[in-house]
Amino acid sequence: MLIEKKLTIQNELGLHARPAALFVQIANKYESDIVVKKGRQEVNGKSIMGLLTLAAEKGAALHIKVNGPDAKEAIQELEKVILGDTP
Repeated sequence: MLIEKKLTIQNELGLHARPAALFVQIANKYESDIVVKKGRQEVNGKSIMGLLTLAAEKGAALHIKVNGPDAKEAIQELEKVILGDTP
């Protein structure tokens, strides 16, 4: 199953090291492939270095593609990180 979602970063500091690490930790729990795109740059959502190279600040639009058997669960949990609904 392929799920695509466009989300806007809500965290004041953007997708800096701590939320990026949390995103990757969650992404790696799932079998699905996860791709995060900002503008023309596309990275593996399971790579901390990839996410940090996006330099995604507050208000940045991210396009997340999740493809695999557990895509629905993965996108739901990852969305919480982007929207700032996690501690």
